[in-house]
Amino acid sequence: MKYFVLIPDGMADEKIPALGNRTPMEAAEKPMMDRLAKDALVGTVSNVPEGMVPESDTANMAILSFNPRIYSKGRSPLEAVSMGLEMSPDDTAYRCNVVTLSDEGEDYDDKIMLDHSADEISTPEAAELIAALEEKLGNDTRWFYPGVSYRHCMIWHNPPEYGNFSRPHDFPGKGVRGNLPVEPYASLIRKSYDILNRHPVNEARRARGLRPANSIWLWSPGAKPALSSFSDKWGLDASVISAVDLIKGIGICAGMESIDVPGATGNYKTNYKGKADAAIDAFRRGKELVYVHVEAPDECGHRAELENKVYSIGAISEKILRPVVEYLDSCGEEYSVMLLPDHPTPICRRTHTLDPVPFMIYRSGKKDDGVSCFCEKEAGAKKYYIPHGYTLMSLFTGKNP
Repeated sequence: MKYFVLIPDGMADEKIPALGNRTPMEAAEKPMMDRLAKDALVGTVSNVPEGMVPESDTANMAILSFNPRIYSKGRSPLEAVSMGLEMSPDDTAYRCNVVTLSDEGEDYDDKIMLDHSADEISTPEAAELIAALEEKLGNDTRWFYPGVSYRHCMIWHNPPEYGNFSRPHDFPGKGVRGNLPVEPYASLIRKSYDILNRHPVNEARRARGLRPANSIWLWSPGAKPALSSFSDKWGLDASVISAVDLIKGIGICAGMESIDVPGATGNYKTNYKGKADAAIDAFRRGKELVYVHVEAPDECGHRAELENKVYSIGAISEKILRPVVEYLDSCGEEYSVMLLPDHPTPICRRTHTLDPVPFMIYRSGKKDDGVSCFCEKEAGAKKYYIPHGYTLMSLFTGKNP
């Protein structure tokens, strides 16, 4: 038996007037998704427990059967693990975005958050900026490490106490004032502007008509996570495929093989075919469960890119789901497919919400009473609701942990 899990991050949305009051899932051309959904078990699920922040670490932990209330320690330490960083029990990891702030205002606190991703800055450019931060702001207890695109990491040994951190994608077009964390973190963020704003990398970006990565934004602190082995829990040899360090880190902490795909970017221009090929290769090598995460719809939601979000959903259906299912069909072995977003990222809100998401579980050789279009409305109409996402894996595999 083979198990294929496909997570189009942030795919769920709300009705959009520009789409004729349809959601991107309803508007997208996704014949393979809809074909499977006709014969699948379809319903809705809440991956993020009530009262917790609807982040991808929490939601994907739940999908992989780890109760977020027990295991969630923040996304940053998971990303640190994926980056190969060693953390002691006294270390705290922080997500360190490079972001674009407005030019107006002599006071940093009067600036506006224009872009949480700095126009999705390239990894080599960002690495130069992080190196400059490490030189100027790093010390013998605090270190800055480059990641992918705008996503980076700061580790602080025995750090100062902290409270709530605002997520940079939660206040696009709004002021920094009122969103800064407590000291000394706020001062560290302010100092980064003086280092980055006129850095040669950013001057070159301005000359090319691109937004500068002129500040950092710290958020999602956490200690080193301790997940149990997914394979031991479910008796399945498993792999995870993702472009983002967060999902890779969850997989690595759970003892899963993490597969890197060249050209996988985390946006809608990602290497869809490469992810499908990697999943097929993993099955050929004997993997029993392959978990493929695609960041593209989520990033489009954050950036309010409606056309690109609709496109990415169709691409996931036809460039990832179709070839993997066709391969599994050709093997002559029973298989199951589970497909769902981890959380919604509505275009109109540009951030994550706590609403339940649609899911489908397709089993080869078995027909369930599914839906004609895999979307929020039709999944909700099935009245099959799972309140705790961490129980979904048991339903999918038919196993008890």
